[in-house]
Amino acid sequence: MTKLSCNYMGLELKSPFVVASSGLSQSLDKIKEFAQNGASAIIIKSLFEEQIRNEAHHISQKEAHNTSYPEALEYIQEYTRKNSLEKHLNIITEAKKAVDIPIIASLSCISHNEWEDISKKVEEAGADAIEINAFVIPTSRLETSEEIEQKYIDILKTVKSATSLPIGMKIGSHYTNIVRMVDQLKAYGAASVTLFNRFYEPDIDIETLQITSSEIFSSSSDLRRSLRWVSIVSGHVEGIDIAASTGIHTGEDAIKQLLAGATVTQLCSTLYIQGAEQIKSIENSLLKWMNKWNFNNLDEFRGRLSNNPEMDQQMFERSQFMKYFSDHQ
Repeated sequence: MTKLSCNYMGLELKSPFVVASSGLSQSLDKIKEFAQNGASAIIIKSLFEEQIRNEAHHISQKEAHNTSYPEALEYIQEYTRKNSLEKHLNIITEAKKAVDIPIIASLSCISHNEWEDISKKVEEAGADAIEINAFVIPTSRLETSEEIEQKYIDILKTVKSATSLPIGMKIGSHYTNIVRMVDQLKAYGAASVTLFNRFYEPDIDIETLQITSSEIFSSSSDLRRSLRWVSIVSGHVEGIDIAASTGIHTGEDAIKQLLAGATVTQLCSTLYIQGAEQIKSIENSLLKWMNKWNFNNLDEFRGRLSNNPEMDQQMFERSQFMKYFSDHQ
């Protein structure tokens, strides 16, 4: 019998299909629907500290003309923060009661105090693990790459000291040496790394002269960048799980990431576009492909096409480059 089960961050999952953090995963009804359609774990929508602060600031500014007491405004801000956090924690607690798969919290904070405090609270709420969603935008010409990378290490250390839950780091691709960064995260206790975070990307509307958002959803063509680095990281850094993210829309996309060395795949845009039933469709595609190749479980082929140290990376890239252009003259 073909088995799709795997171990991710110390959690036993029934398949490698994890629902990524998004607006969909903050709805209890959607969480139930994802579980019914085969999701093996669900990452709750990120709790963004800056969003809470902005909301509190907006409300306090709106109410400022109604009171002359600074203490009242401070109360409003603190109430807004606690209310937002309470809603987030309630989703975790209710999800744990409603489904029988792991529920992973996703945190995006600014200050070290907030990381520590909220990490403790999500553990108390019943989360099975935490995915840290951190993105430091380097805008200072005086800040070195080492200083920026150290911020991620410091965040990981802060959360590790506050909770006993397994911690995953969801990172972007903007590092000089991604392999070294992942190795550092592993050394400081990260159980997994997600490659890669899909950040908000700005665009410019030349008709209105306004900054707008670029395309929100990914497509299968976005798979290529993460596929390369999943392969490279899995081949060079042992002892850390890898979640492949962005561009996974079909069973074929998921199979490619598993062959490259991914432990699990995170699904997001495809669920917005196709609905929760797409999880089952992707799973069926994987099972059909495994039966074709007589694979009984994921370990029999996971990482078969990873980029291990014995492979000449430079020669591989050069041969691909030359082959393409020699065939397209």
